[in-house]
Amino acid sequence: MKAAILENVGAPLRISNATLPELGGKEVLVKLAYAAINHRDIYISKGLYAGIQTPCILGSDGAGIIEEVGGALNEDWIGKEVIINPNINWGENENFKANTYQILGMPTNGTFAEYVKVNIDRVHLKPEHLSLKAASALPLAGLTAYRALFTKGNLIANQKVLINGVGGGVAQFAFQFALAAEVEVYVTSGNAEKLKKAIEMGAKDGISYKTESWAKDLAKSSGGIDLAIDSAGGKGFADLLKVMNPGGTIVTYGGTRGKVDGLSPQILFWKQLNILGSTMGSDTDFKQMLAFVNEKQIEPTVSKVFPLNEVNEAFDYIEQEVQFGKVLLEIN
Repeated sequence: MKAAILENVGAPLRISNATLPELGGKEVLVKLAYAAINHRDIYISKGLYAGIQTPCILGSDGAGIIEEVGGALNEDWIGKEVIINPNINWGENENFKANTYQILGMPTNGTFAEYVKVNIDRVHLKPEHLSLKAASALPLAGLTAYRALFTKGNLIANQKVLINGVGGGVAQFAFQFALAAEVEVYVTSGNAEKLKKAIEMGAKDGISYKTESWAKDLAKSSGGIDLAIDSAGGKGFADLLKVMNPGGTIVTYGGTRGKVDGLSPQILFWKQLNILGSTMGSDTDFKQMLAFVNEKQIEPTVSKVFPLNEVNEAFDYIEQEVQFGKVLLEIN
């Protein structure tokens, strides 16, 4: 089978032939139609991730058709259109992942290939209203966004929600999920076109975080934020405290801008704020996310589709930070 293989950290992915996986009794072979790229894939390729093992087929997200099943499974699964839950061994505690937790796509071979094998409990029927193309964008980013908003952020009616850095995969899903929950949604971005698109989609207002007065402007525009979802950290994170209403919550799932400087403990305790960390999500979160997507008929936003053999160009495109939504690879 054709696959995009990371052979060495720091080197481009190489399109090559890989051995077709052999199935265990409860495993299925999925012929992939599309896969989605996440920043995780780029970080691994650059060596900015723990426990990297090469060679490996990257890719955590995918949608396709089950072509073969292991001997312990019912053959009725063959031909089903499915999406893949990228969690491996979350564990029994819903509050945090187990020490044995992994994500599909390193060290276990992932979805940047014509075929991927996974355990039967990792596949779910594709939402009927979605194409395989749209469904492939959903798993990792949708799961991360859902847990940040609902499981950790405890989003409820009549709240004002801020999605910081709208446009990227997880932030885009958090934005769409918050809109679907019918709350008042505000966004920030450093890109004027992304702000314009977000407002066209239903954001109450959009502010550029590149302006020095962004926190003051947002506080005035919104009247205060109850729940903020952030993936950047670094410079600007401390300013989030200034726009939060008393008792508000900030959920962070990333740190692309690095460590946080200048955070005021006085604002934190005086406003009785909560700062929570969130990573991926449990299998329960995944099932609830799918149910939410089905109920609200949510259509993932796709920014651009590249053929599998242009995976390195797709990585470059993402690093330009111009995408609004997910970037996909067309496999078959």
